Amino acid sequence: MKPDNNSTGRYLFIFIIICLAAIYILGTALQTMLSPQKDYWITVSKRFTTENLPIPANRGNLLASDGQLLAGSIPEFRLYMDYVVIDVDSSARIKAQHWRDSAFKHDLDSIALGLSKIFPDKNKKWFKSRLEEGKKRKSHAWRIYPKNATYIQLQECKKLPLLRETSLKGGFYTEEIIQRKKPFGSLASRTIGDLYRDSNGAKCGLELSFDSILRGKPGVGHSTKVRNRRIRFVDMEPQHGHDIVTTIDVNIQDAAEKAMRKMLTSLDGTEIGVAMVMEVATGDIKAIVNLMKSEKDGNFYEMKNNAISDLMEPGSTFKTASIMVGLEDGTINKNERVDCSGGLYPMHGRTMRDHNWRKGGYGVLSVSEILEQSSNIGVSRLIDKAYHNTPQKYVDGLKELGVGVPLNVPFVGKGEPIIPQPNSKKRYWSKTDLAWMSIGYVTQLTPIHTLTFYNGIANNGRMMKPRFVKAEIDNGIVVREFPTEVIRDKMCSQHTLDDIHDILEKVVSKGLGKRAGNGGKYFKVSGKTGTAQMAATGGKGYHSGTPRYMVSFCGYYPSEAPKYSTIVCIVKKGLPASGGLHCGPVFSEISQYVMSKGAHREPKDAADSTSVFTADIAPGDAEGAMLLAKHLNLRSEASISEKSDTTKNSGVPNVIGMGAKSAIYTLKEKKLKVKIKGTGKVVSQSIAAGSTFKAGQTISLQLE
Repeated sequence: MKPDNNSTGRYLFIFIIICLAAIYILGTALQTMLSPQKDYWITVSKRFTTENLPIPANRGNLLASDGQLLAGSIPEFRLYMDYVVIDVDSSARIKAQHWRDSAFKHDLDSIALGLSKIFPDKNKKWFKSRLEEGKKRKSHAWRIYPKNATYIQLQECKKLPLLRETSLKGGFYTEEIIQRKKPFGSLASRTIGDLYRDSNGAKCGLELSFDSILRGKPGVGHSTKVRNRRIRFVDMEPQHGHDIVTTIDVNIQDAAEKAMRKMLTSLDGTEIGVAMVMEVATGDIKAIVNLMKSEKDGNFYEMKNNAISDLMEPGSTFKTASIMVGLEDGTINKNERVDCSGGLYPMHGRTMRDHNWRKGGYGVLSVSEILEQSSNIGVSRLIDKAYHNTPQKYVDGLKELGVGVPLNVPFVGKGEPIIPQPNSKKRYWSKTDLAWMSIGYVTQLTPIHTLTFYNGIANNGRMMKPRFVKAEIDNGIVVREFPTEVIRDKMCSQHTLDDIHDILEKVVSKGLGKRAGNGGKYFKVSGKTGTAQMAATGGKGYHSGTPRYMVSFCGYYPSEAPKYSTIVCIVKKGLPASGGLHCGPVFSEISQYVMSKGAHREPKDAADSTSVFTADIAPGDAEGAMLLAKHLNLRSEASISEKSDTTKNSGVPNVIGMGAKSAIYTLKEKKLKVKIKGTGKVVSQSIAAGSTFKAGQTISLQLE
């Protein structure tokens, strides 16, 4: 087939025209650049172009341990309407304006009705009036809804008549606003942290501590005005922030807050509630609750990270450390007994009191019973006897255990423990300081320091640093891990740990911490109660106005193979004030949830397989007690031989701790007459254990 000469000629002609046009454009551009009007056009260009505009980076997310979003940057949108068309071509502008006005008039009712369904806080009449007002004012930027819309709401708006058109045609446009949101509301709010509203700068919590990772690096761009609208161009892309994976477990956090809130609202005079759950092996903080009472409405909110920042005298939870110092030094023997008198004891010019001093005190107690009953006199007498002349040795012993060691947790405003030093020139050391320090006064700790200490005991002496963050993630890929850290590889000897493990378990199974356990039905709990009177605010001391107390319970579970440790603290005004009574139930509820977490079953079904509840049977009618234990299908530590053991002793039996029936049975075996006052268990006996007696002699028992 022969080529068409006419076609070739046409193509050549078109090519020549295109080349001439290109030469003309290039020549015009060179003329503009090199002509005397160059400066003018540069000035005009600058008027329409804005350089070096910062392009904000997307802030990274804070994630729970399982990847759920704790805090994230979520886009929201301001909704605007432009009622006036702008176009250089007057005929095109008139035509477009006519179409927009007609569509607005025709679809006004439909738009108003649709918006009222998307935003139900405003009705159809309100939206119709709002849209008509903007039309009347011929506004270019009329905000049609006062609040920000979510992405889903925006997509629904774009389905409505007129609003579904392009912004140039219909006039509907939006402004994107990045907002920091917490999907779980107040849960762990102060630990997660906040941003300043005006600048989006980090304000507190993990948001502030890891701000350099989360915020990323902004990019750079410029904008140019085209047809009365500014178009942005990117010169350098922003580097978006990385995500942070925390150790928080949302489910445990929710359970802990609910349990704490329930207790705070049921008591009179409560001011602050703190609860923390720590994983024993890693030190991971699985939950942290900080609730403070608002003076405005009386409700409880997360307003301050009290668990990290509040320095308080720990009270009786500190007694565990005191006994451990003595056990480790060999100055205290687990089996030795101390006369706690009638609940009052003179101590270097002051009087030491036990909480039941009005009822006659405890009498003689073993070291284990001293902690079980939280006897101030028992602990202070033991420590004062051993260290009164060498108080620095006691303080050094606390340091060796890790009491008050700096934790360096990643929070601004964290409290640093105050452990008085006997040889310090900054503070006078009085004769009574050692005795009161041994029971949790004089010294000041934050709740997280106390929890870390007990977690070390649970971890068989290996004290872990509290961990709040596990990893840094970029687009789902781990770029850095935050490993666990060991503070003390071994707090003390294994012998001391074995003794204290046994004692802390008995505090819950036999002593004042019973409410923190579950009656041994599901798993065993170990820990210690705490009650400390607080100085009045404003430096008014301990004896002015309504007394304030910090009550607490700190412990771990299950006792045989601890998985978690937990502390519960409540600050309240007035009596009653008891760590076992008020904090124990909160601890119990949290621990039962944790042990059954995620299983959607009863706590009994989550019982630790290594924990077998053994019923403790006091000396007395062992044969009857064993028969009852067998009927209830319980293992017990009593044996029939114990019956004969009580009768072989030539002295008065020790019946303290027994029930009335067992005490009477044991004493009548000795041919003693018994008088009983009160109900409950025996707390004192008129003839001391081991004393000689005559058959038919009367012994009085006080029961509580």
